[in-house]
Amino acid sequence: MTEERVEEYEELENFLPNAPFLLMPDWKLPFQLYIDACGEGLGAALHQTQIINDKPVEGPICFISRQIKPTEARHMLRWQIPIQEYRGNMTIVYKSGNIHKIADGLSRWALENAPENPAWVPQ
Repeated sequence: MTEERVEEYEELENFLPNAPFLLMPDWKLPFQLYIDACGEGLGAALHQTQIINDKPVEGPICFISRQIKPTEARHMLRWQIPIQEYRGNMTIVYKSGNIHKIADGLSRWALENAPENPAWVPQ
């Protein structure tokens, strides 16, 4: 191997253990849903704690970020009633934006011209 290839291999070897990843959902385990809304957008991160290499690891399953349409901004409170119906199946914990950085950042990052496809991720 050339010295350049060895360096590339070592860089890859160092990157992989710390690489960002998405977990596959385990439907038998509970989920953590981090959500935030600001005047311009919505942001959410769905996480789950799974056992990986004999250690509990909380990792992301998916991320969502999009701009709020003017009509949606006027109707945000309508979600309060449906969410309250499921309170028996969930625990709601308030976190301020400076602690709740993932969803807070996603809600403020909502792109004005982003496609409607929720699977779209900018490069």
